[in-house]
Amino acid sequence: MTTAHGEGETGILRCFGQQLRLLRTSRGLTRAELGAKLSYGEDMVASVELGRRIPKPEFIERADAVLEVGGLLTVMKEEVARARYPAFFRDAAKLEAEAVELHVYANQAVPGLLQTEEYARAVFGVLRPPLDEGIVNERVAARLARQEIFHRTPHPLMSFVIDESVLRRPIGGRDVLRGQLEQVLLVSHMRHVEVQVMPLDRDENAGMAGPFTLIETKGERRIAYVEVQNVSRVHSDRESVRALEAKYGTLRAQALTPRESLAYVEKLLGEP
Repeated sequence: MTTAHGEGETGILRCFGQQLRLLRTSRGLTRAELGAKLSYGEDMVASVELGRRIPKPEFIERADAVLEVGGLLTVMKEEVARARYPAFFRDAAKLEAEAVELHVYANQAVPGLLQTEEYARAVFGVLRPPLDEGIVNERVAARLARQEIFHRTPHPLMSFVIDESVLRRPIGGRDVLRGQLEQVLLVSHMRHVEVQVMPLDRDENAGMAGPFTLIETKGERRIAYVEVQNVSRVHSDRESVRALEAKYGTLRAQALTPRESLAYVEKLLGEP
């Protein structure tokens, strides 16, 4: 992984890097020596110490064990991991990871939690101004890591309402779209997940104001996340959340049923 993006994430990376350097030098180790003990190269250690790269969890765990610091580094693992996300999404990512229920309406692109690696790379690749290749790789890896939520126990209850236009838009090309539709079908068969399609021919669509996500956490907090043009907001006040919950209920009623949606995606896959 390469250069981080944004003041918040570079701050935590620099802090972690400085801590690693102080602990390394206090043990009398060079970067090359520590790298050898961690099974990483000297360049990797240098980049982490300078806050230029986001260390993977296994790097942090090995460094903590090798330097015998009793959790001083691993305690920062979660915050370092959050640096993988753009600043505007970081709070939402933390809430998403704690969700017992999660409901998503999408009318611009396939929701990140459902994206294949190829589709995610294409989505980040078309952003303007363009992102550095290293940042694209970083964002793709972070997006795929979020999908661990599908396999968490106990399973969170999840639903998605996706506009038909999203499933027809060939971001990345026809082959990429086909792989993405197959992924949507695969996830649709999970018992704790429901996917619905909002047809273009509906004369009523409650989601014209844009995409949003509803989250309920273990502590029974109910939150809404809204993002437009990389400007995001997490709503926690009951009035705002209730309004979006009502909107989502209407969207589910207007959309195809889960079974009809499954058949629709299968039909799309059969089209030339």
